[in-house]
Amino acid sequence: MLIKRNDVVAVFIDIQEKLFPFIYENEKLNTVLLKLIDGLKILHTPILITEQYPKGIGKTIPSLINLLNEDYKPIEKMTFSCCKSDEFMNALRVLNRKHVLITGIEAHVCVLQTTIELIENGYIPVIIEDAISSRTLANKLNALERMKQEGAIISNYESILFELCEISGTEEFKALSRIIK
Repeated sequence: MLIKRNDVVAVFIDIQEKLFPFIYENEKLNTVLLKLIDGLKILHTPILITEQYPKGIGKTIPSLINLLNEDYKPIEKMTFSCCKSDEFMNALRVLNRKHVLITGIEAHVCVLQTTIELIENGYIPVIIEDAISSRTLANKLNALERMKQEGAIISNYESILFELCEISGTEEFKALSRIIK
């Protein structure tokens, strides 16, 4: 099944300043996250941002805040799964979209638990593999395998942007192509 832009929301889970320096390949992850946000903005895809205990772990990393600008409206949470936050679930319900693009850290904790609970709540999580990570590659790979076993779709930022775009030759396609280069 193809993922349609009018049925998708993106979630950026806990990409926070005090943890991010310790994340596996964090510079590469930052680059992908910025490209993904740029692409999602072109496609007018709603974006939800979560922050796990920001008093202790800090806010979302500055590069994302700067790019999101007025769209930076974090949902603070204490639970590992975003789905255990009433504010998050209310925001998701209001959007009324079935497919949930998942990015963030750490893959084997908050990303994994959110993915499983999204499935339990009738959503279809789409894990953007190159936009998630953990402190170790082994933990990321283990989480990806578990999420796949649970029924999540695994994709990457380039594939999902062009899947949502659908048509080449448009101004959106040209803008996305410039981002991906």
